[in-house]
Amino acid sequence: MAQVNLTLFELPKTNGEANKIDPLDRPIHDWYRFVLSFPPHLVREYLKKLGLNDQSLVLDPFCGTGTTIVECKKIGIPAIGIEALPVPHFASMVKTDWEMDPENLRHHAKQIAERAITNLKQNGIEDEPGVAKSYDHNRLRVLPQESQRLLLKNSISPVPLHKTLVLLDAIKSDKETKFRNHELLALAKALVTTIGNLRFGPEVGLGIIKQDAPVMELWLANVEKMARDLATVSMQTKTQSEVYQGDSRNVTHILRSKEVDGVFTSPPYPNEKDYTRTTRLETVLLGFISNLSELRSLKKNLLRSNTRGVYKADEDDKWVSENMEIRRIATEIERRRVELNKTSGFERLYHRVTTLYFGGIAQHLASLRSILRPGAYLGYVVGDQASYLRVMIRTGQLIAQIADSLGYKVESIDLFRTRIATATGEQLREEVVVLRWPGKK
Repeated sequence: MAQVNLTLFELPKTNGEANKIDPLDRPIHDWYRFVLSFPPHLVREYLKKLGLNDQSLVLDPFCGTGTTIVECKKIGIPAIGIEALPVPHFASMVKTDWEMDPENLRHHAKQIAERAITNLKQNGIEDEPGVAKSYDHNRLRVLPQESQRLLLKNSISPVPLHKTLVLLDAIKSDKETKFRNHELLALAKALVTTIGNLRFGPEVGLGIIKQDAPVMELWLANVEKMARDLATVSMQTKTQSEVYQGDSRNVTHILRSKEVDGVFTSPPYPNEKDYTRTTRLETVLLGFISNLSELRSLKKNLLRSNTRGVYKADEDDKWVSENMEIRRIATEIERRRVELNKTSGFERLYHRVTTLYFGGIAQHLASLRSILRPGAYLGYVVGDQASYLRVMIRTGQLIAQIADSLGYKVESIDLFRTRIATATGEQLREEVVVLRWPGKK
């Protein structure tokens, strides 16, 4: 494989500022957001740098919770997002739907809350924690056993769960449906920020176990934030935004005849992070999956970035079988595993995840070529990793090599910020890999 000459471009921000969100950027973006999402200002900087404007069509093929497409809509650039995970896809869809009267949303949500509170009181439960302590725990609503098994233990306590299920019934049974998605997203955010017991740092885990929480109050606060934000963007509703749920390793199948002028995205990193766990509580409670079989089906549509999502039939590694550096890294990971006598099932898969991950990226970039206009620019936010038995993975450089082999021109690898590797204390780069598609030869 030919050596790729890389230009390193340093963004004019300190490391602390790089990933910080300006308070003025929070409207819409804060409706529901991954803890590790890149900031809106980075999107704006690259839309400008890549020469994209209101006559362009921008694609985010790993759109997550919609940072790129929301920011595009804010500044009047048509955009398309693709996301495989159901809750982030749902969030992106709702966050780009601004055609709603804010006051009507407020009024409807208050009616739903009143109905749910009445239901609670019939069972001797008040929404305000600690007001009523004499209710019968045996009468609390619970999830079906196969759904409960999918959740991290103690991710939500029994009383808040009961209140949440009552509220969900009130939302989903209401005959007026035009507010439903916004109300459900407001609940999804409340579940992972204030109602449940989760913490993100950045891995999902348990925080303080709350025996009770004011579910209706917290939900209404999120709806109120939505209403206020909608009032500020009422004049920008006409910019086209589309969101598809699908596997971005096959972009052509999803978008077919679309013609894209630019791409700005952040795919999963090869970092052993199971993104289905990050959103598991709201995925189950909102009804997107209900059992282990559905979870497995969901994982099969994801880029292979962790050992929990690897299957025997996976063949993405064939796409990078001739890349000597990726093969070297995989071999070194396996050598280190044997040297350290690591024998668990997931440790035996570390080396395979590496080749599957970069093979999936190659498959994605190959598929993308058929919908890109000649001269289209692409920006990929990615990060170095040292998690696989302390073997360094220079993600940006490897993606640049893969892109070069597929006919893309590598314009630069720009430093976005650095972070410290937990295991080794090394400085890891987070970068924006800038590519250009020259067109078919």
